[in-house]
Amino acid sequence: MIVAHLPAGYIVSTLLFRRFAKYGVSGINFLRAGLLGSIAPDLDMIYFYGFDHRAHPHHSYFSHFPSVWLLLLTLAILCFQHCRHKKLPVLALIFTGNGMLHMVLDYISTNIYWLAPFVNKPFALIKVPSVYQDWWLNFLLHRSFVLEILLVIWATGLWFRRRLNRLELVE
Repeated sequence: MIVAHLPAGYIVSTLLFRRFAKYGVSGINFLRAGLLGSIAPDLDMIYFYGFDHRAHPHHSYFSHFPSVWLLLLTLAILCFQHCRHKKLPVLALIFTGNGMLHMVLDYISTNIYWLAPFVNKPFALIKVPSVYQDWWLNFLLHRSFVLEILLVIWATGLWFRRRLNRLELVE
């Protein structure tokens, strides 16, 4: 996935907000936590380019281990169930849920180490062949990119619908 993580996070956050609004979390903070969670695994790109000098695939870093995100999601669920004040656990839920969504989306067309750190074996649903010298062209011109475009269109439609509803409330 190249462009769909943020739109997918927007879709999930927008669709789930009503379910969690009763816990006193503002819509903007819920959306911020969700959007940050949807791209948080890719913050390892700072290390990848700045310090590792692209020596290892960035999906082999712990921030792309599904086990890390499942652990964080489990902790968020436990906090939500057992804490009296729900605002922070709700934000943790949307953050970690979208982080886990990032893993699932990456799995579609790139390698994800589902069993890491216990087994160092990558898995991918679809293998994108390396046809072009620029790595990103291989993804942009592959049929799996259609899913990314659909997610962008869906998110854009949700955004416009939210804007129109807001205008109706003002008038």
